[in-house]
Amino acid sequence: MNFTVGFKPLLGDAHSMDNLEKQLICPICLEMFSKPVVILPCQHNLCRKCANDVFQASNPLWQSRGSTTVSSGGRFRCPSCRHEVVLDRHGVYGLQRNLLVENIIDIYKQESSRPLHSKAEQHLMCEEHEEEKINIYCLSCESELSDGIAMLVAGNDRVQAVITQMEEVCQTIEDNSRRQKQLLNQRFESLCAVLEERKGELLQALAREQEEKLQRVRGLIRQYGDHLEASSKLVESAIQSMEEPQMALYLQQAKELINKVGAMSKVELAGRPEPGYESMEQFTVRVEHVAEMLRTIDFQPGASGEEEEVAPDGEEGSAGPEEERPDGP
Repeated sequence: MNFTVGFKPLLGDAHSMDNLEKQLICPICLEMFSKPVVILPCQHNLCRKCANDVFQASNPLWQSRGSTTVSSGGRFRCPSCRHEVVLDRHGVYGLQRNLLVENIIDIYKQESSRPLHSKAEQHLMCEEHEEEKINIYCLSCESELSDGIAMLVAGNDRVQAVITQMEEVCQTIEDNSRRQKQLLNQRFESLCAVLEERKGELLQALAREQEEKLQRVRGLIRQYGDHLEASSKLVESAIQSMEEPQMALYLQQAKELINKVGAMSKVELAGRPEPGYESMEQFTVRVEHVAEMLRTIDFQPGASGEEEEVAPDGEEGSAGPEEERPDGP
């Protein structure tokens, strides 16, 4: 322990206060920081007013905070280390306040405003000698306390740096989440496009089969209709011939009619559609297994979002109804 007597406490306090005041000087206005005090990403401090003056000088087109026009931010250099400080649309109002420095300024001002005689009167009293003031001063304790304050300030600076880093991590998380959401939407839109394309192909196959069957059945309807019309006319002619009063004329027409009736009765019409020809059940699509597979879609950690999923050659899915359709009659 290194002790000195007399008025060393006052000299030591004045020296410490002077050193503290030097640490509280703004590098722009060269006066003690005026609140609010902002901390830059490089861990240097500025009066927010001074920081705004430097920022406005470096960004003359930037709108003030009270303007209704939305600005895109700007940048300026730290006057202490020349580190480039990038600001968002809030300008210097987006910088974090250094509450520790502001508290130190308040304490400094309180201590500076106290009269010297009051400081001298606040001596501790000796425990062994009544009414005797302690008039010695420990230089080692002063050094230790100063070192402790310096370590505390440095520790707070490190904590502030960690906070800044974590804020950057939050911003990165938001950016990455936004990007992955866009990729997720693109993947599901691609799946929907594939389903729509396949649905269109199957509907076309179903429409072709429908048209083929309808054309065949309608052709048979026309053929049977023509035969029915010719047969009806022949029956009508035969009836009229039987009502002919002249026997000679009747005999002359009867032979021809008999031949026509015989020929008409021997006409072979095309076969009718077989039973079940109208069924379209072969175009039934089973999607339960596909739906179950879609429900298993999940995130794949470590998979690149830029990779495209391509089916191997020859694996284009199960055959559609067009390939399974049996040959029509």
